[in-house]
Parts: sequence; structure tokens; C-alpha cells
Amino acid sequence: MVPDVRDRNDQIGLQMKLLTEYLERALQLESLADGEPDSTFRTELLKQAASYRKLAIKRAEQYGLPNPSPPPAGKPNGASTSRHVSGYLQSTEDL
Repeated sequence: MVPDVRDRNDQIGLQMKLLTEYLERALQLESLADGEPDSTFRTELLKQAASYRKLAIKRAEQYGLPNPSPPPAGKPNGASTSRHVSGYLQSTEDL
């Protein structure tokens, strides 16, 4: 039996949706941390963001995709206000 192309496309779409949602959540948390005056709470937000980024890396590896880009450098505490979630790197980097 030949697999249905639509089923495969639906599966890929779901996989990308999950990966994108992890990255979007990480960006939201990083953005919140960027404007947070309480350093303890800011640190907790960044820890959560890092966890979502690790989940995104795990999913990308499961799907045979390159790892997502790390948060942009130069922002305080690694925070990012970028909304770009589809950029990928070819190499593995620790977050």
C-alpha cells in the first residue's frame, strides 16, 4: 500500500507546528525577561525559555531537521525580542 501524500504532509505540518510553538513560547518568555526588573523572576523566565528551546532542539532532532537558531547574542541575559522562529543552524549549539 502506497502512503497517502496528504497524510505525510499533514504529519510534517503537525511536526513543524509543534516545533514552531516551542520556539514562539521561548521568544515570549525571553521578551518578558527582557523587560523584567526583578532579577530573580527574570532568571526564572530565562530558565523556562531555555527549556522550551531544548524541547525544540529535541523535536528537530526527532524529525531529522537542523537545530533551531539560538537566541540572538548581545541582548541582556540572552533575552530576545525577535519574532523570527523559522531560522535554523546546521550545527548543534548548547543553549
